[in-house]
Amino acid sequence: MLRKVLCLFVFSCLTTTSSAQNHSLDYFLPDNVSYNSDIPIPSEALGFVPGDWHISHDKLIQYMYKLAETSNRIQIENRGFTYEKRPLILLTISSQENLSRLDEIKAKRQVLIDDKLNNADFNNLPIVVNQGFSVHGNEPSGANAAVVLAYYLAATEGKAIETLLNQTVILLDPSFNPDGIQRFAHWTNSNRSLNVNPDPRDREFDETWPGGRTNHYWFDLNRDWLPVQLPESQARIRTFYEWRPNILTDHHEMGSNSTFFFQPGIPQRTNPLTPQLNQDLTEKIGNFHAKALDSIGSLYYSKESFDDFYYGKGSTFPDVNGSIGILFEQASSRGSAQETVNGILEFKFTIKNQFTTALSTLKAAQNLKKDILKLQDKFYHEALNKTSKNYYVFAKESNPYLAGELHKVLHQHQIQTYDLAENLNIDGQEFKTNQSIVIPAKQAQAKLIKAMFESRTSFKDSIFYDVSAWDFNYAFGVDFAKTKSLKLGAKLNSVKTIKPQTFSKSNYAYTIRWSDFNAPQLAYKLQDKGLRIKVARRPFQLNGKTFDYGTLVLPVANQKIDADGIYKLISKLSQNLGVEVSALSTGLTSGINLGSPNMRPLKQPKIALMVGEGIRSYDAGEIWHLLDTRLEIPVTKLDTKNFRARDLEHYTHLIIPSSYGAILSESQTKQLKSWVRQGGTIIGYRNTINWLNKEKLINLNLKSDSLQSKNINFENRSNLYGSRQIGGAIFEAKIDRTHPINFGYDTDKIALFRNTELFIKPHRLSFNNPIQYTKTPLLSGYINNNNLKLLKESVPFQTSGFGRGQVIVFTDNTNFRGFWLGSMKLLMNSIYFSNMM
Repeated sequence: MLRKVLCLFVFSCLTTTSSAQNHSLDYFLPDNVSYNSDIPIPSEALGFVPGDWHISHDKLIQYMYKLAETSNRIQIENRGFTYEKRPLILLTISSQENLSRLDEIKAKRQVLIDDKLNNADFNNLPIVVNQGFSVHGNEPSGANAAVVLAYYLAATEGKAIETLLNQTVILLDPSFNPDGIQRFAHWTNSNRSLNVNPDPRDREFDETWPGGRTNHYWFDLNRDWLPVQLPESQARIRTFYEWRPNILTDHHEMGSNSTFFFQPGIPQRTNPLTPQLNQDLTEKIGNFHAKALDSIGSLYYSKESFDDFYYGKGSTFPDVNGSIGILFEQASSRGSAQETVNGILEFKFTIKNQFTTALSTLKAAQNLKKDILKLQDKFYHEALNKTSKNYYVFAKESNPYLAGELHKVLHQHQIQTYDLAENLNIDGQEFKTNQSIVIPAKQAQAKLIKAMFESRTSFKDSIFYDVSAWDFNYAFGVDFAKTKSLKLGAKLNSVKTIKPQTFSKSNYAYTIRWSDFNAPQLAYKLQDKGLRIKVARRPFQLNGKTFDYGTLVLPVANQKIDADGIYKLISKLSQNLGVEVSALSTGLTSGINLGSPNMRPLKQPKIALMVGEGIRSYDAGEIWHLLDTRLEIPVTKLDTKNFRARDLEHYTHLIIPSSYGAILSESQTKQLKSWVRQGGTIIGYRNTINWLNKEKLINLNLKSDSLQSKNINFENRSNLYGSRQIGGAIFEAKIDRTHPINFGYDTDKIALFRNTELFIKPHRLSFNNPIQYTKTPLLSGYINNNNLKLLKESVPFQTSGFGRGQVIVFTDNTNFRGFWLGSMKLLMNSIYFSNMM
């Protein structure tokens, strides 16, 4: 029966105290469709019609579970939790018959990813569509549209919906980012007037820092599809590989003065690994969106913005997995309604566009089903039949954690890996059987493997919406090589972990290998127990073993814990954290002795992190995440809005992530300088360098490029500016391993990620340039010639004394997106060894 009378009645009841937006559920729904009256409409559970208020995640969850209870078309599951313990639910929506045989459907779909072509029953095999919403929490029209979509799919009656559900399995993920959507809903609902005010200057449209875009640790979840470092990403990746959907949609928002965008993006900015057939089908699907948006009078565009290059986004990740990713970008009301150049943009209208294109996606999937299934079939056929028989091998003997974390990513992406059966030497690099992991290039995930590991330095275009390089071997800092032949060992069905060797009790001292990723965590936990630790500024040897720069030494005598207690504690920590510890019975070592003046006391750091307005939240979140979740080292977040320098008396280090503008007042800056003079350490990143330099906390000589252009017309001026940006590329630097900033590294080169145009001239004294870009620094990605000239032999790191304190700066992010593990030790060295620089 038609629900219109009931919808209008509920709406009239709800609007007695609000003149918000005069609409009912029928505003969104197609005409001339009947709905099952046993299925609850959203307002029965929410207390309002979608688009009137912003749905909070808890209400969204309540409604979805209510739908699943009343509809035989929906199965619901919780795949895990966010950092804030919100459930990561998924609705599987299809016909009752299909839901009763999901395992059978999955099994039959396996023929699409084998080495045979056209071996599937394309006519009878259901197509799988994964529809995801609001990966950015302050782009809420998606999640709110998901509520309307779920109702429509559960309640619609008639032959058309039955045919659709018989031919389609829909994986509906109503909120990619539960923590962000909750944060934004709270903000906008708290600041919304009952009589809606569309003035863009209203507080409703001016979120407080960090805003609702990101997850709990301020990560952009739409960059984590490939690195899969976060629980939200890990849940959706499991779903992806469980089903390998044929279409994955990603519903976003953009600037309020825009209209509506759907893919394809700018053609020449598509990753060359993406098949042309993928783009052709994306365009055909776009025709369905255009027709649907035409029918409701919505403006839109395609092919003029965004790109399909970086495979870590929701709209591009499917493209390198035999699927089709589709990006939707809706002009954002950022609240209930906002004045724009296109008139007043109401929240309900943004929801309607998202809902409309969600339906057009399903219609396209149904009509193009055979072609889309054949795309996936052909993709994996070519991967298994046209890929050369090569092998990638990687290891990191001095820091096995890095290899293990990279292997964890590969395992999540269902990339087949093996042990190495025989020791191997490739171009001087030694790979040992017990340490190494092998990736055969010839497998179903061949293109994804190539996307993750193959370097690229030439491109059709010079402008990138996101990064131009992300080579995982460089990101994780592992020893890596490619070869045509080797002897494979056993297949690895789980993540390979390499435990350090156990050691006997010592009554004299223990050493802690600083090259291990978790060595700072081990040191902090020992110091928390009141134990004294020293650090070796020079190498030493004992019994044929070399202990490198930065080795930590834990004396047994004169500690707060006896020898038995120390042994029990450090043995447990060594095994749990994967840090190599050795027991020494004498201080008479070759090189320096254990009582040498070059054994410096290691002070336990007390770390503060500047956050708030003026600070780039992504960078701050990555540092917070590293210290809190990976290393379990306490960090106190000090907000710029109530920053008081006297609070710094409690801390040894202040980390200032990338910033913009004058982050502190003149008086606050004066107090900060006083704290540094008395022995404090500032660690500044990226644009903070300019502020530190201006305030004379450090004296840097920056290189600059004067912008000149010839034969560039007005229309292409934005392309000129865009091509001069380093959107994200990887560069080689040489390092001085004797300098404390490089303790723990075992080679004289390092791969660094860079996405700024900050170029520091090297210091006149060479020993003050412990990290310096080489003469041919580009390893992977795009950089224009002018910037490359400026980058060559410049320095990404400098440090300088300031009174009794220290100021340390990095031109770029050593903790990029939480997966650039290979350079994270630079931050920890800045913290632990700042008083030796």
